[in-house]
Amino acid sequence: MRIASLPPGRSLREPMTAIVTVGGVGLLPLAPGSWGALVAMPAGWLLAMMGGWVALLVGAVIASAVGWVAAERYVKATGREDPPEIVIDEVAAQWLALTVVPMTLTGYVVAYFVFRLFDTLKPWPASWADGEVEGGAGVMLDDLFAGGYSLLALLGLHWGGVI
Repeated sequence: MRIASLPPGRSLREPMTAIVTVGGVGLLPLAPGSWGALVAMPAGWLLAMMGGWVALLVGAVIASAVGWVAAERYVKATGREDPPEIVIDEVAAQWLALTVVPMTLTGYVVAYFVFRLFDTLKPWPASWADGEVEGGAGVMLDDLFAGGYSLLALLGLHWGGVI
């Protein structure tokens, strides 16, 4: 299995490309979105250790804003809508989902799989954003909607005593 390559003219030395691929994580084989969400987990743990759910939420907002701008530029530079190597959207949305789970291995594992489920199923309005919204907004919004659904589902699981 080979690591994917960047489109011609792109390099991880470019801040825009490094941001959207999260340092090249989006180039890993098979399911780049799963790798992006997975790499968000230890970073999310560190954010939560530093400032709890507030730090995770602030991190998600910053990653969303920076990701939106970088994804917009990347999409324009490559001429490709929502390229699979862009995974900053998974990082931001995974951190959003983590805001409501306890800092336990079980909490984080469940959060990962719940987010991946919603990111894959793309219930409306995630499906709308994925299919209709272009550029950096479209790249980020479908995952943020999936992250919001995940947050609600995880909140229910937490309140129900499952996690």
